[in-house]
Parts: sequence; structure tokens; C-alpha cells
Amino acid sequence: MNSINRLGIVGGIHGNELIGVYLVRKFQKYPHLINRNSFKSLALLGNPKAISARTRYIDVDLNRCFIGDNSPATKSSIYEELSYEELRAKEIQAILKSEDQEFVDVIIDLHTTTANMGICIIIGNIHPFLLSLAAYLNTINPLVKVYIHQQARNSGFLRSLCQLGFSIEVGAVAQGTLDGELFKQTENLVYAVLDYFEDFNKGEIPLIQNSFTVYRSSGVVNYPRNEDGDLAAMIHPQLQFRDYQPLNSGDPLFLTFEGKEICYEGESTVHPIFINEAAYYEKGVAMYLTQKELIHI
Repeated sequence: MNSINRLGIVGGIHGNELIGVYLVRKFQKYPHLINRNSFKSLALLGNPKAISARTRYIDVDLNRCFIGDNSPATKSSIYEELSYEELRAKEIQAILKSEDQEFVDVIIDLHTTTANMGICIIIGNIHPFLLSLAAYLNTINPLVKVYIHQQARNSGFLRSLCQLGFSIEVGAVAQGTLDGELFKQTENLVYAVLDYFEDFNKGEIPLIQNSFTVYRSSGVVNYPRNEDGDLAAMIHPQLQFRDYQPLNSGDPLFLTFEGKEICYEGESTVHPIFINEAAYYEKGVAMYLTQKELIHI
């Protein structure tokens, strides 16, 4: 890779995640904040209808609709029209690749979570450039966590549309609300990323630590459910808000409504994240399991 020429900063892919929405609106009003001498930045609101409705999405989750097919928005079959989010995904891909320019080199996708994730960078592949960026961000702010959730290109997530796509996920913050401290932390992290790209283009790579900690996705846990598919238990109080903390075999995992503990029975220690994320109830996800690793650059 020679240089970063153009990048997209997207907020509001989920309409009730307001930090990304209001950051993008700020960047659109003051574009000098995100442009640098060596590249241009595009600030884009992801899901305008959902933002207006203050809901996660209108028809389907937009962040599962980016499959890389940018063909004209026509019927997906002779019987069924595309959903609003499927159409919007095509529009976003067209914006990120205008007729006279190549597709953006980088996508920065801004999100919030109700889980206690702090400041987290999510990367979908282990491209050396992304790892170096993650190491740099962790160097200047050790509170920045790095989550590796590997996925194929054009797998549905916005960040999967380009090789250097990644997400910034911050929390805990309630859906449909703003948190001033997390807003500033997210904004400052975006500026740090842009400054890193500027230095890279100048051939002035900032010094980074030789190794740093990552959390690599290793599995997913659903909630216990009854025969009707309804919840049979909730996150155990001892686990709530303990994202990134070790979970050992025999540790409490869930608590039934009758007060019975359900414990983790895995053979190895894991580090759960996205614990009790509100938006994941419908997806059958109580938490993601990760392996804590030390990566050497």
C-alpha cells in the first residue's frame, strides 16, 4: 500500500447510536477537522430514516447488508423488493466510490454499545497496516482495546467493504442517548487515526510498542431459552459489566428467573465482550467469547 488518498467516516449506521450521528454532523459542518494535507475525508450519515425515527433500523440491520453488490437497485426477485436498508447499502457503496474516483482506502465506522466496552477498535482482518494502527492507538492510550473479529470481504458489515475498514465501538451508553465523555473520547480517537494516516503518507511512521494485547473472537453464547424460544435466564450479576475480564470454568454465567445459577463449562479461560448488549437480544447473542493474546509487531 502506497498511501491513503481518500477515506470515509460513517456514523449512524444504527440510527439510535447517537455519538456517531452527532460526530458526523459536526464533521460535515466543520470539514477542516477531518481533512489533512495528504488525503480527503468524507463524513456520511449511514441510516437517515432510522436516525429520524431514533431506532436501530427500519426494516433490517443495515450493518448486515453490505455484500459488495453495487448493481442498480432493482427487485431482488420477481416477488420481493429490496428493503430500505438494502437499498441504502447500495447508495452508501455508490457514495464511497464516486464515478470519477476509486473506492475509499479506509472506512471508519462509528458505533456505540450498551455493553461496558470502553473504547474499542474492531478489525475484521489482520492486515499489517491495521495492526500497526491498532498498536499505535493502544500506545498513545492504553485504555483502547483491540478486538479482532475476522470476516470475509463483503460479508455484510460496512467495514468489510474495503481491506482497511474498521469500527470504533464505545460504551456503555444507552441507546438513543449521548454521553459527553465518550463523545470526546471517540472524537479524539478519530483525530489520532487521521493524524496517523497523515504521518504514514509523509513516511513518518510514529513509534509504536513492539507488542500489544488483542482480544480475538472465539465464539458466541446465546441466552438460555425455553421451549417457546423466550428467555429462561439473564446475565449473572457477577458477570454484568465485566467485559474483557477472565471467565473460568465454573464461574457464574446466567441466573434463571427462579434464582438458579448457570455456570460456564468451557475447558479454557475466555474473556467475554459485548456482555448483555441490548441490540443483540434479537440476534441470539448474550456475549461474544474472546481469547486474550499478545501480538508482536
